[in-house]
Amino acid sequence: MKKIAVFASGSGSDFQSVIDANEREKFCEISLLVASKEGIYAIERAKQHGIDHIVRSKKDFPSSEAMFEDIIAELKKRGVDYIVLAGYLSMITPNFVRAFPDRIINIHPSLIPSFCGKGNYGLNVHRAALEYGVKISGLTVHFVDEQYDSGAIILQRAVEVKDDDTPETLQARILEEEHKALPEAVRLLTTGKLKKEGRKVTVLA
Repeated sequence: MKKIAVFASGSGSDFQSVIDANEREKFCEISLLVASKEGIYAIERAKQHGIDHIVRSKKDFPSSEAMFEDIIAELKKRGVDYIVLAGYLSMITPNFVRAFPDRIINIHPSLIPSFCGKGNYGLNVHRAALEYGVKISGLTVHFVDEQYDSGAIILQRAVEVKDDDTPETLQARILEEEHKALPEAVRLLTTGKLKKEGRKVTVLA
């Protein structure tokens, strides 16, 4: 059974979706929550399900690289196989990516390569999509590399944009799909069902 660590910065609803799916059908061991600050509801979710958590905040370290070196040591001590970024708002540093090559995945609330990159998170993404006038938006689960939102795509889900959508209503409908897609991607990853060749990711039968 592969071990995962989930990283979160907010309420942890995507984290909860992985917990719930894994309780229905055990496909991995959720070994740890890494929270970016104290007081976020994701920590309460971890406590409710008996999942260990740690808090690692950039303000407590001389640099982001130093913080991630500390996290690397913690994850390796626990034997973590994969990392799942679920609403984690800190940029992952190159030293962390190199420590876990092709073993870190992220969920982003748009159809990459649209509306992604630095500054495109939360409602900013959905506001940008509506301002551009797109008819379809959605989400992407992808591997993490050393750039923002640029790693190989694992899966995507499309969501229709309605004429009367606001950033909040569009976010809510996309979030519903995130709660299905992220657990599916984690299941495929941890059960050896993904084959990655360069930018192409194939789901194995």
